[in-house]
Amino acid sequence: MTNLEKYNKAFTDTFGVSEDVLGENFTFKDVPVWDSVAHLSLISELEDSFDVLFDADDILHYGSYLNGIEILKRYGVDFD
Repeated sequence: MTNLEKYNKAFTDTFGVSEDVLGENFTFKDVPVWDSVAHLSLISELEDSFDVLFDADDILHYGSYLNGIEILKRYGVDFD
């Protein structure tokens, strides 16, 4: 499984959506089910999937699908 597939799976599992909705418009502001509980579930799933531990600032600023990829890249996760 590629890193992008693992990343997408975390989102589809956490939010119960299909991959085709993931993209630039998938943000906490635009997704009603992206509440604090879902946010922490997503963070936990991503930390487990990529063997990383996010710092508090990254957890607070993890507000969109695309932003999350950029954050994970800073932790050494390759999406190319």
